[in-house]
Amino acid sequence: MEQILDFGTNQHRFRAVLLSSFGLIALMLAIAGVYSLAPYSVSQRTTETGVRMVLGAKPDNILPLIIVQNMGMVLVGTGVGLAAALLCTRVLSSVLYGVGNTDPATFGLVIALLVVVALLASYIPARRAMRLDPLVALHCG
Repeated sequence: MEQILDFGTNQHRFRAVLLSSFGLIALMLAIAGVYSLAPYSVSQRTTETGVRMVLGAKPDNILPLIIVQNMGMVLVGTGVGLAAALLCTRVLSSVLYGVGNTDPATFGLVIALLVVVALLASYIPARRAMRLDPLVALHCG
């Protein structure tokens, strides 16, 4: 009886494992994209940072500015991704076993992971930009 039951659920189990693997790969690609986009965004604004510092901005004021602007982009992207994921769950509902269509724990964990990665990805280059000599930053532009 167990063999008959296993034979009947093997195809569904394979699909679930395959979709989970694709989901993990997509999450890793999203993390890599966020982690590469944030430093690029900071580097594109090196001249602006130099101008702000020359005009009297303190490094403690520049750090939150850079982080807030990068997090704005991340939150917009996360919102669009969340909306797309909610739409896609209707299609995948036949394959999901043991979780609801809109499992809040899964969505919350993925969003929290992306936000933490984005914070780290923004914080590290922003700290470097704070320590930059304003004349060097102006020369980069």
